[in-house]
Amino acid sequence: MNQSDFLKVVLPFKDKVFRLAKRLLVSTEEAEDATQELFYKLWKSKEKIADYNNVEAFAMTMTKNYCYDRLKSKQASNLTLVHSNYKEKNTSLDKKLEYQDSVNQVHKLIENLPEQQKIIIQLRDIEEYDFEEICKMVNMKPTAVRVALSRARKTIREELIKKHNYGVS
Repeated sequence: MNQSDFLKVVLPFKDKVFRLAKRLLVSTEEAEDATQELFYKLWKSKEKIADYNNVEAFAMTMTKNYCYDRLKSKQASNLTLVHSNYKEKNTSLDKKLEYQDSVNQVHKLIENLPEQQKIIIQLRDIEEYDFEEICKMVNMKPTAVRVALSRARKTIREELIKKHNYGVS
């Protein structure tokens, strides 16, 4: 497999790999490093890529495993929390602050979920993978994935309702 063929296979899911890494590692720099490391590993084993039924699912699984290893390592204590800024044009300052607050709240709630739920909600609701692909990536049965996703969504919904109704954070 030459470089051009390799890029045609892996570039379509590059952003998804980055977003998953960022969800798990939080830091943009760490996520960029993880993405680069993943593509380096894929390039080293480029001759085996054709053997995989779904290269994207394989890459997402590799990303998840790499991020977990990274978080378990001694260097994990050096990871820093960085929040993304979402900007929209033609929106009043009040609305921008409200949107930013809502986005930050949802990010915080996702970060506080158990690891399994955090990954599943990232893959399903943000990356929009179907259940079959998620099951392969996280090595779980479809029922277990659906239950974990349902629990994650319920937790987020309940916490948002509490915050909006009672101002509890």
